Amino acid sequence: MRLVPQFTDGQAFPHALGKVVCVGRNYADHAKELDNPVPSEPLLFIKPATSVVDIEQPLSPPFSQGDVHYETELALLVGETLTHATPDEAERAIVGIGLALDLTLRDVQTKLKEKGHPWEIAKGFDGSCPLSKFLPLSRVPNWNALAFTLEVDGEARQHGEGADMIFAIPSLVAEMSRHFTLEPGDVILTGTPAGVGELTRGTSLRLTLTGGLEVTTSVAE
Repeated sequence: MRLVPQFTDGQAFPHALGKVVCVGRNYADHAKELDNPVPSEPLLFIKPATSVVDIEQPLSPPFSQGDVHYETELALLVGETLTHATPDEAERAIVGIGLALDLTLRDVQTKLKEKGHPWEIAKGFDGSCPLSKFLPLSRVPNWNALAFTLEVDGEARQHGEGADMIFAIPSLVAEMSRHFTLEPGDVILTGTPAGVGELTRGTSLRLTLTGGLEVTTSVAE
């Protein structure tokens, strides 16, 4: 069964989770750390609903396929259908904000990029999108004031802020809706800041988000 998005107050969202629409390289410092060009327009891709798992459960990445990297991202829950939306319409359609890990098979992705092939098998595999519960918007300040962090085994690894995104959230969601109709239950990942790195067995992770969201998880041995 598909995961049903949950809010931090215990309420379940009335729709099952749908697709996950993602943007690559939405932070200039992350693009530079991987020697990628800073994009002039959003670089979009999709993870299927089958990639989503509860972030609070132990993570079981497919280490047999090479290095698995974590990428911490803000996650937005879509509450109404959007097609060719304006930024204002897109902003009104967001009903919750959480955190996610965009797990990436980095060795696989590198080989795919070298051949000019799509990234899906490096980004959309089962379990590649550990997802938290969602804060209601009443708990969240304006987009630019949002900040999130990741600690790995107690060491700070990533810090991101809405103000540092290349493509601001309302405009980004509107652009996504030009290419893919967004439906209730869809989730949007908004890009990762610098500091991505390799996951290893037994690692513990702590993620925080402005508004009071804190999540801990671990990688299975």
